[in-house]
Amino acid sequence: MAGSHGSWTGGSLTARDLLRPKHAARAAFHPAWIPESIDPAVEQLKKIRLIAGTVAAVGVYTFVEGGFAFDEMLENMLTASVVLLFITPLTVGIMLLVWKRDGDIRALKPPLFNSLKLLLLFVGSIVLTVVLLQSTAAAGLFLLLLAPMVIWLAVFVGRGAWHVGANFFGTAGVHRCLPPLLATVTTWLMALPDLLTGDLHGLSLGMGVLFILGAPVTVTAIALTEMRRLDQRYGIRLKAHPAAQAPPVPPMPPMPPHTPAGTPYVPPQGNPYGPGAGQLYHPGNPYGPPAGNPYGPPAGNPYGPPAGNPYNPYNQGNPYGPGPHGS
Repeated sequence: MAGSHGSWTGGSLTARDLLRPKHAARAAFHPAWIPESIDPAVEQLKKIRLIAGTVAAVGVYTFVEGGFAFDEMLENMLTASVVLLFITPLTVGIMLLVWKRDGDIRALKPPLFNSLKLLLLFVGSIVLTVVLLQSTAAAGLFLLLLAPMVIWLAVFVGRGAWHVGANFFGTAGVHRCLPPLLATVTTWLMALPDLLTGDLHGLSLGMGVLFILGAPVTVTAIALTEMRRLDQRYGIRLKAHPAAQAPPVPPMPPMPPHTPAGTPYVPPQGNPYGPGAGQLYHPGNPYGPPAGNPYGPPAGNPYGPPAGNPYNPYNQGNPYGPGPHGS
C-alpha cells in the first residue's frame, strides 16, 4: 500500500523512516494486508469511537482532579495492555465458536495470526515505554542517553495506538464487525473495576459516573451504529461466517454530468428511424407512412373522375362525348 508518508511502501521501512516514529508506527500497525474501509461514514465513526476509547484507556478524570496524574496514566496504560492481551483473544475465540457452526474456520488462521502479532507488538511496546518512563526518574547521568529512546517510543506508541484503535490489530481482515465488537468489550472492561469498587477518584457522584460510563456508553453506541450500517448497506453480520458473506462492493462513483464523446456507453450518432432534414419521417422507416403529407389528399383531384372510364373500356376519352372517330 503506497502512501505519501516518506519512502516506505507496503509496510517496508528504510533506515531513514526508522528515525521517524510516525512512519514506523504506521508501517508496523497498519500494514498492507489490513483491508481499507469500505464506507467513508464507517471511517468517520471509527475516529469518534477511537477518541472515546482513548478517554477510557488514559482516564480523563486525571485532568479534573487538579492536575495531570502522570503515574496514574502509566498505570492505566499497563492495565489497558493486560486487558487487550487477554480479552482480545478470548473475544475472538468466542466468535470462532459461533462461526464454526456455519463453516470451516481453518481458512481464518492466516489473518488471525497476523492480528496476534500486531497485538503482541503493541503490548510489548507499551510495556517497554512504561518501564523506560518510570526508570528515567532514577536514571541520573543515563537520562541523556535514555531520553531520545523514550521520546521515540512515546511517539511510536501514541501513533500506533491511533492505528490500532481504528483497525483493532487488523481484525477487520478476519471479520469487518470484529473491530467495533472488540472496542466495545475493551472499554467496558476498563470501566468495570471503577464501577465495581465505586472508586470515583475524588470526583462527585455525577462527575464520576459521567467520566466512568461516558466512554464505554459512547463507544458502544458508535459500534452498534457501525455494525448496523455494515449490515444494512453491505450485508455483513457479526454472527455470520466471514466466508459465507458476499464480498462488500464499494459504492459506485457518481456519474459525470455529461458523458464525454467517444465513450462505449454513447449510442451511435443518428437515429435510423428519425426524420431527415426537412421531413417528418425518415424515408427508410418501414413502419412509417409514405413520403408526403400523411394528412393531405392524394395527388390529383380526389372528387373528379379517375383517368379513363372503367365502365367503357373502348372509350378512353370523354365518356359522354363522341368517340374518337366522331360516331
